Amino acid sequence: MDTATKKKYNYWQWRTLVALIIGYIFYYFLRKNFSAAIPAMEQTLGITKVQLGIFLSLNGIVYGISRFVNGFIADRYNRRVLMTLGLVLSCIINFAICFSPKIDGFINVLDSEGKATVALVYIIGSLWVLNGYVHGMGYPPCASLMAHWFRPSELATKQSIWNSSHSIGAGIVVALCGWLLSRFGYSNWQLCFAVPAALSLVGAVALYVALRDTPSSVGLPEIEELEAMESGEAASGKERVPEEHQLTGEAFKKFVNRMVFRNPYIWIVAVADFCVYVIRFTILEWGTSFLTQYKGFDISLSASIVAASELIGGVIGTLVAGWFTDKYMKNRTIRTCVICMLGATASFICFWLTPSDAPWIFNALFIVLSSFFVYGPQALLGVSASQYATKKASASANGFIGIFCYAATLISGVGFGWMAGNETLGWNAVFVVTFIFGILGALILALMWNAPADGYKKAEKVLAEM
Repeated sequence: MDTATKKKYNYWQWRTLVALIIGYIFYYFLRKNFSAAIPAMEQTLGITKVQLGIFLSLNGIVYGISRFVNGFIADRYNRRVLMTLGLVLSCIINFAICFSPKIDGFINVLDSEGKATVALVYIIGSLWVLNGYVHGMGYPPCASLMAHWFRPSELATKQSIWNSSHSIGAGIVVALCGWLLSRFGYSNWQLCFAVPAALSLVGAVALYVALRDTPSSVGLPEIEELEAMESGEAASGKERVPEEHQLTGEAFKKFVNRMVFRNPYIWIVAVADFCVYVIRFTILEWGTSFLTQYKGFDISLSASIVAASELIGGVIGTLVAGWFTDKYMKNRTIRTCVICMLGATASFICFWLTPSDAPWIFNALFIVLSSFFVYGPQALLGVSASQYATKKASASANGFIGIFCYAATLISGVGFGWMAGNETLGWNAVFVVTFIFGILGALILALMWNAPADGYKKAEKVLAEM
């Protein structure tokens, strides 16, 4: 490969990676702002934990379904347009939530005391569920683009770098919303939706300008050709066909059926990811609430601790997990995930058992460690899905496991909302159930300890049989 091509490839790889990171940070601005606003909406509007938990659960379930549907779309159509469109639609929905109490003159959404009526609960809930669907337009294009632009041997490291966008976006928006609520008061909870939406609208424009779909769309060789050129193998001599057009119609369906739906590794990854997301959402969705209500911290400190768990624990944990996998595990992501799940479970239990009157730094330390460990499998199981399904079906595989990931909100959303609000069970029951899922996830992943690093050899056999 000549120097000019190598330089151009490197430029476009990093441009794509940075664009995806920034774009997904904005997705999280419009996704985790709701969790940060929960204490204020509870107090100002009188919406109960169970009602808020139902919103979170339905949002997650619809998001999982959307990831599944949009996974097939992202593997076959324009990823750049799909991801940008989802971000713009989410901005519109967040603005609508912000202004929903203002329609009180047309519909009675507030009672005489200014609390939410059933009508407002349904309006906000429906909008948040719809937001879950449009957010499912974000992850599949990212998974597919990463698999198209980076070699399998470096995908764990590069996708872990991208995955830090989850923690960065969540951490920034939680800190931002915490500051807004502390500065302007709980009665201005709408700012938690309006400010992130305004920022993300600008980000959507930048995302569309920066992204390109595949290497071939900018005149570069596809990743397989790049590896062949670098290893000195002879080119085929045939005119190159853009990768996304090589499998269409029935051929694509058969390939996805074999590599995703009939692939036992994908099923194990999906079930394990359910357990991972129970822990992750317990921290992220309810973190601010249980720090204020269970530990007795004020809203500003609670939001800062959750933000730190994302920005410090989540980002560093994601990067370390990716580097460790490529460096020491020979790209075997599952082995790293087993270690991380055990670490996440132990850290979360230490956080639970730390007395409320202990210095706040100890509570902060253990919740940061929980995020450090849980974001390893959160990132790497997506890599595993891409590796075992190969780049031709990476978005479809990630969409499939997304159903399991976000079905976890049935537990972490309405389930934990009900437990926390129950006088008999309370937050202690939440921690016990989280511990059980942590151990279960580690055991399920251990079943794949000796599994191969990827499914590319299997894919060759599948294609040869078609």
